[in-house]
Amino acid sequence: MDIAHIEPFIEATVGVFRDMLGMESQFLTPYLLGADLKHEWDISGIIGIAGDSKGVVVISFTAELAAEITSVLVGHKVASDDPDVIDAVGELVNIIAGNAKKGLEEFRLSISLPSIIRGSNHQISWQSDVPIVGIPFRTASGKFHLSVGLENIISS
Repeated sequence: MDIAHIEPFIEATVGVFRDMLGMESQFLTPYLLGADLKHEWDISGIIGIAGDSKGVVVISFTAELAAEITSVLVGHKVASDDPDVIDAVGELVNIIAGNAKKGLEEFRLSISLPSIIRGSNHQISWQSDVPIVGIPFRTASGKFHLSVGLENIISS
């Protein structure tokens, strides 16, 4: 796996958490996702990528961490079922994908509007012909996960 093409996503994620949320985040070892991946996530923001490559960027959180992040963004405490949580997760994946796109300028890429999947242990069906790289992150408040797949850019 060529990490050079996922570095823009790692840098964008670390930057967004530091600059927007005041949270330090550390990425752990990236890996290729398998179809049978079990996880602990309650909410995921998904954004499609098109252009010279097609793919996806997904950020996934536990309900507690998503609520904490949203609380920071809106300036007051929110519960995990607050509608602002959906907006916050969508905005985060949008900013991360947009910032990472700048680091891949040699490819003409565009991003879609974000979609949100919510539910304990929800499942994302990945495109079978696009390798998906999982990038776990750790913060003082908990873990979250970034998944990136780019056809013909990221290889297995």
